[in-house]
Amino acid sequence: MTTLADLVAEHTSLPGAAVDHLQRVVAEWQLLSDLSFADFLLWVRVSEPDEDEGKYLCVAQARPTTAPTAHPDDVVGSLVPVAEHPQLRRAGADRRICREEDPQWYRGIPVRRETIPVVFEDTVVGILSRETNLAVPRVPSPLEIAYLGSAGDLCQMIADGSFPSPEPTADVHTSPRVGDGLVRLDPSGVVVFASPNALSAYHRMGHAADLVGTKLAPLTRSLIADPFDATEVAQRIVAALEGQPSMRAEAESRRGAAVLFRALPLRPLGKPAGALVLCRDVTEVRRRDRALLSKDATIREIHHRVKNNLQTVAALLRLQSRRTSSDEAKQALAESVRRVSAIAMVHETLSVSVDERVDLDELIDKVIPVVGDVAVAETKVVVRRKGSFGVLAAELATPLVMVLTELVQNAVEHAYPAGKGGEVSVSASRSARWLEVTVVDDGAGLPAGFSLERADGLGLQIVRTLVESELRGSLSMTNRDEGGTRALLRIPLSHRR
Repeated sequence: MTTLADLVAEHTSLPGAAVDHLQRVVAEWQLLSDLSFADFLLWVRVSEPDEDEGKYLCVAQARPTTAPTAHPDDVVGSLVPVAEHPQLRRAGADRRICREEDPQWYRGIPVRRETIPVVFEDTVVGILSRETNLAVPRVPSPLEIAYLGSAGDLCQMIADGSFPSPEPTADVHTSPRVGDGLVRLDPSGVVVFASPNALSAYHRMGHAADLVGTKLAPLTRSLIADPFDATEVAQRIVAALEGQPSMRAEAESRRGAAVLFRALPLRPLGKPAGALVLCRDVTEVRRRDRALLSKDATIREIHHRVKNNLQTVAALLRLQSRRTSSDEAKQALAESVRRVSAIAMVHETLSVSVDERVDLDELIDKVIPVVGDVAVAETKVVVRRKGSFGVLAAELATPLVMVLTELVQNAVEHAYPAGKGGEVSVSASRSARWLEVTVVDDGAGLPAGFSLERADGLGLQIVRTLVESELRGSLSMTNRDEGGTRALLRIPLSHRR
């Protein structure tokens, strides 16, 4: 999809600062669209070399959530000759809001059009077209009158060049919307209108009476539990009355209700006209967030305790190994220590993960030295990792690490005669559907008549079981032409249940 910046750069010579201002207008105009019960289109002038009049190009479009749209189809990218929409040129030339007397018809829908110049640094950089669907009759109500009055003030501020503010508004998209709750204040800070959702939010905060006629800033301060949050929200409301825009703020009332606030100054033609305060009750959202955080913390704590328990088991096995005189028993206990330690490392990684996912590259780099520690003392084998495993879900991480440690340990123990060394390479190749892991050594190769299915070693039995039941993948082991063994593990990553 072509963006506003792309269209403006391709068809106009507007400077970067002007384009940034148009981006700020688009970031705020869902508020305008909802308050106006109308679609908004943003137009820029395009002059052709062989044309005196030129054309206007639509570079952005917004539809209301409070009324039927006037443009079911996408208008972005369409060119309109000045003669077909003279109000666009008139609004730019006169630098004032222009309204057509007669409605226009668009695909059988009567549409009333108004044009608003977008002024930046005393220059018209674009034209807004406010287009209202007249097919659905509307009965004027206090809510509609308040909404349209607020929209009119904001549109005039766009024509004045005072809205939106050039100050950063990174939280616009997460701020309360018109439908969440709207309060209109007069220049003295007294509420003249409050939407039903705004009343509900304040009722949740502990104010049972009507809001109309009350001073909102001191009332809000009295309802918020934390004195610092109370002061901040009240100051932002007062600052909006003084003409200063503010970022959103969240506070919790004495009754436990969490509410988001955002205050917008209203100063059409530079004259104080009060402020708009948007509010949204987010109590249930925050309750769910806290529940999820508590659940995540519990899961991480469980992984941490499992890791500690496994490390204790490994320590007990080492103690038992020291008290055992049988070399065969010591080797078996050492392999058990390695397996338990590998699983403990997975749980250690999960204990600090926030989404039950594991960075396999980091984990494999920790596991490989453990394999080397229990390798046959007479051999000098270097184990290297190539490629990237990426991030995998916890359900895959534990069996995959177990399989890789067994394959590497098998290569270290059986591929090289005593006193000789070599290199074992663990390579990973990943696509959207598959993870392919290759374990390659340059040792003696597989014995004659070797069959993976009939191998009776405990390590390979563990590998076969995990590959088939947990990873649902495939494993093959073959001799290399240049000497040594290649083990190929293929694991599906998509369509897992």
